[in-house]
Amino acid sequence: MMNLSTLLQKIKENPVMYIDKPSITCLRSFVWGYLSQLSNLGLTPEGDPMEGFNEWMQERAKINTTQSWLQIILFRSSSEKDAFYNFFELFEKFIKQKNNSIIQENKDVLRLRQNLMFPQFDIYKEILGAIKKRPGMYLGASLITELDMRLRGYSLARREVGVAPTEPESEFEGFQSWIEDKYGINSGQSWSKIILFYSVDEHEALQKFFELFEEYLNRNKSLDVDEISG
Repeated sequence: MMNLSTLLQKIKENPVMYIDKPSITCLRSFVWGYLSQLSNLGLTPEGDPMEGFNEWMQERAKINTTQSWLQIILFRSSSEKDAFYNFFELFEKFIKQKNNSIIQENKDVLRLRQNLMFPQFDIYKEILGAIKKRPGMYLGASLITELDMRLRGYSLARREVGVAPTEPESEFEGFQSWIEDKYGINSGQSWSKIILFYSVDEHEALQKFFELFEEYLNRNKSLDVDEISG
């Protein structure tokens, strides 16, 4: 199992492999999904390297509001891509200061895992339940890319610690090929990008995802009934 610093370095070196593109929003969502699943499994390591980063960013930007590190970096960057690389520069400075004890080790800060969106939450099981009803609560924003990145981080964490896929997770594995067949696309694009391409915006794409995923599940059930009848 990789520690978070190692994972962040790998994402910085090859963002396309993990999150499709250098985007700070995709990065944040992926890391949340990754850490939330480790937390659910009781494997979140002590000494989280991001502990105190939000407070450090607020102090550095001289902001007294509750703006997150993501919002602060985005505000001071020209684009998502620019913010992505700015994050790593800032995070490296933060780590150096933290390692030099400029930030006190026993400072009362909230751990990142306390802000995770999925405590004891099987994201695959709840896709058509809680997330569909209240996507903003669980994803932060009603965006299909947010959902995709959370799922990727969630799945990577489970694979790294050798946790067998849940039944809903296994069922989801065929969704990618089903979407490719449905739209007649075989370009290697992810299911979220395909759905987004045929939608007006991210919000509509997320709503369309729920409809398509339900259709996918019902199709599988229909196939099971046909096999039993045959």
